[in-house]
Amino acid sequence: MIEFPDPSHADENGLLAAGGNLQPQTLLAAYAKGIFPWYAEDQPILWWAPDPRMVLFPAEFHCSKRLARRMRKDIYTVSYDEGFDAVIATCADIPRKEQDGTWILPEMLTAYRRMHELGHAHSVEVWEGDALVGGLYGVLCNQIFFAESMFSKRIDASKVALATLCEIALREKWKLIDCQFHTDHLQSLGAREISRDEFISRITCE
Repeated sequence: MIEFPDPSHADENGLLAAGGNLQPQTLLAAYAKGIFPWYAEDQPILWWAPDPRMVLFPAEFHCSKRLARRMRKDIYTVSYDEGFDAVIATCADIPRKEQDGTWILPEMLTAYRRMHELGHAHSVEVWEGDALVGGLYGVLCNQIFFAESMFSKRIDASKVALATLCEIALREKWKLIDCQFHTDHLQSLGAREISRDEFISRITCE
């Protein structure tokens, strides 16, 4: 298992370390310290611990009136951990305006599928009939859900996935959902920034 530096040693962008591997024990050691991998093709594995950290406290999820109406109409059906492989594959393949290519490389797919097999990685799936139209996946560690990626092929489908995740989090008494970096979209759903020190303290406290 790789020994990670203290997260406080990360640079101003949140980059902490490079190298290592994506074995389950390495990933779990990273998440337990508030560190996650994120890198592009032709780069070494890069490990991040940004400050501030974007998080969503489940009770603070903002469900708009439109989203609430859509969920009441039962346009979509939702499942948990029933289509992990399909969710992560779609997250890797779906085009995104802000990205050229994907950071979910083949070795990432293999690593997180293995994490799912071991019970550490989980997914929420949103279905329209038999079609997978939205979803998200991440890692659960120390009662914190480290969200890694989500996608939407229909209006509000990813929001439905996140709303469902928050319901699960409240029921299971998870501490928070880690969203990593700030985006206006996440902020509109109730996520906010906290300091890295506060984030780490929430990981380590019982």
